[in-house]
Amino acid sequence: MKVAKEWRLGSMGDTKILPGSRHRSPSKRPIWIILMVSFVSLFLVCAYIYPPNSDVACYVFSSRGCKVFTDWLPPPKRELTDEEIISRVVVRDILDTPPVELKNPKIAFMFLTPGSLPFEKLWDMFFRGNEGRFSVYIHASKEKPVHVSPYFLNREIHSSPVTWGAFSMVDAERRLLAYALKDPDNQHFVLLSDSFVDPGPHGNGRYSTRMLPEIEEKDFRKGAQPFADGKNCIADEHYLPTFFNLVDPGGIANWSVTRVDWSERKWHPKSYRAQDVTYDLLRNFTGEELLQPCIWNGTRRPCYLFARKFYPETLDKLVTLLNF
Repeated sequence: MKVAKEWRLGSMGDTKILPGSRHRSPSKRPIWIILMVSFVSLFLVCAYIYPPNSDVACYVFSSRGCKVFTDWLPPPKRELTDEEIISRVVVRDILDTPPVELKNPKIAFMFLTPGSLPFEKLWDMFFRGNEGRFSVYIHASKEKPVHVSPYFLNREIHSSPVTWGAFSMVDAERRLLAYALKDPDNQHFVLLSDSFVDPGPHGNGRYSTRMLPEIEEKDFRKGAQPFADGKNCIADEHYLPTFFNLVDPGGIANWSVTRVDWSERKWHPKSYRAQDVTYDLLRNFTGEELLQPCIWNGTRRPCYLFARKFYPETLDKLVTLLNF
């Protein structure tokens, strides 16, 4: 067995060093990892404080990764204009005003049409016997309508040209609402159209971050136009549902009250011709339910109040079957 010997090293005095032991220098830290973590942290903090206002970054990263990143960021903020501040105060005051109990509340029926209403005879039957309980307003965008019902005479409002899918449709809807709101007895409002069509059930896929900061994706809504240039959405389908959801989410039904058949999976819904209209078809409309029961004022009611689309040739059959 070998015995370890002691060694003396000149000026080191009596220091003893055992064989096999080595003097090791302190380990070097990975400086580049620290720098990388610091850079990423700084980038995230800056992105959170100064969020991007465009989708340019989405072209650099994958769309999925970009969505996860933008969902984490707060919505960008901007200073409101004087008109926006005033409008928000007016809306707040309207919502804070307690409802007035009226002796004779009415329903405002607002018709958006290019000209004459092909189903005016059917509406005449529907209104008959309910005089004093409804109001009629007509926005005719192309030509003065020819009426067959006294309920529609002299009910046209000031109208402007309307282009399908353009914001001019929203302007027409707001104009109809403004005229209807002039009558304080109008407590419910129904927008109807006999000529324009819906573009399809595409939901929140039309949402764009260019709507921020006013509209976040969680507040974005889509609905059929009849409600109880590189466009990212069809304005008339989203403007009013989103607006009402923002200012009065408890005052609207969170589903479409118009029954539309999208089973053909096309851009436009199925249109019914005379041979398609049967008693069973109409009965199915009133009895059909969504995934969840439709509750109106705490009471379970039919989900759909209206149905579309019907060609003008179906008028006689509808008159016979409905027989109001």
